[in-house]
Amino acid sequence: MELLPLSPSESRPAPLERLRLPPALSGVAGTNRAPATVARIAAGDDLAAVTAWLARYADSAATLATYRREVERLILWAALQWAKPLSSLTHEDLLAYERFLADPQPAERWVLAGSKKLARGHPDWRPFAGPLSPGSVRQAMVILNALFAWLTEAGYLAGNPLALARRRRAPAQARITRYLSHDLWETVKETVAAMPTETARERLHAARCRWVLTVLYLGGLRAAELTATTMGAFFCRRDAQGIERWWLEVTGKGNKTRLVPATDELVAELARYRRAHALPPAPQFGETRPLVLPVIGRTGSEKPLSRGALHLILKEVFSMAAARLRERGPEWEAQAAVLASASAHWLRHTAGSHMTDRQIDLRFVRDNFGHSSLSTTSGYLHSEEDARHEATQERHRISWTGKS
Repeated sequence: MELLPLSPSESRPAPLERLRLPPALSGVAGTNRAPATVARIAAGDDLAAVTAWLARYADSAATLATYRREVERLILWAALQWAKPLSSLTHEDLLAYERFLADPQPAERWVLAGSKKLARGHPDWRPFAGPLSPGSVRQAMVILNALFAWLTEAGYLAGNPLALARRRRAPAQARITRYLSHDLWETVKETVAAMPTETARERLHAARCRWVLTVLYLGGLRAAELTATTMGAFFCRRDAQGIERWWLEVTGKGNKTRLVPATDELVAELARYRRAHALPPAPQFGETRPLVLPVIGRTGSEKPLSRGALHLILKEVFSMAAARLRERGPEWEAQAAVLASASAHWLRHTAGSHMTDRQIDLRFVRDNFGHSSLSTTSGYLHSEEDARHEATQERHRISWTGKS
């Protein structure tokens, strides 16, 4: 498709909230619009539809700003440079847009002239500060794919033009079946809360089981990460608002280090676990004690938990939880069998599934879990890290009940 001709009087990009599109570019008659009879949102044009999607993220300012930026760029490009409404874009159009992101031309139309950030209402405002890096291009397309998928599910679009993009898929079985539902997870927690605590050894064993489940669930750690991490990996720093936030530094696959938000709940459980071992509530900087302590051992000479020992601890918990379900009757046998087959990695999948159920931003889940798409620049995005911490703390909880 030919680019729109440039002239001194051409339309310049305008922020989404000030954008007014002519009927031909509004999406009222978009070629990818679904029949009105299947619509599940009231939007009559593209701006109203994307506004409905963005409204889902109104409780997270950082996420809303990021998602709005990507939608804004696409709508402006489609209208000003491609002469199409968003709801008429094809797969081929979006391939062209992906190339455009890496080099937004003509620069005078799309790229900010100086290095100073301008207010969105300023006449020299532009949607780009410069070409996007390959990682930023990928992130933009992931966000747009989520937009198109939602608009399709909402009955606004007939199909997702990005669904045809080539992408690597993880095995479906690992993603769909190897996690615990919210109900089964509650059964596991109830089982641990009911563990015997009559003797000192029983108390320490129950405390260890609770702590292991807490770290694997709230932190989303892999088994190898749990056994290799020390107490000194916890640290605290102040964010831009002066709020103290705790983090857990974890080294995962490929020897990559990531920061996992240590929510108030996780830090409280850490203090609870350490008090059970007569230790100060907060770990010291550089403390070399393992994250999971032995039930009986000399203080200061603890050996890290082995993978085999962790496996046995979790198998015991899941077996007890399965037995708890079987006591309810034979109709619970299938669910009990699911619990009996669970493992440490199931808890990682469970944590990720529950986080997405609670609508935590997928980018935050990706970074919490250290997935392979982690951007190499994420270590510098401290404001985004703080937003990730806040979202994780507010919505991802373990909520232990029973005796303290």
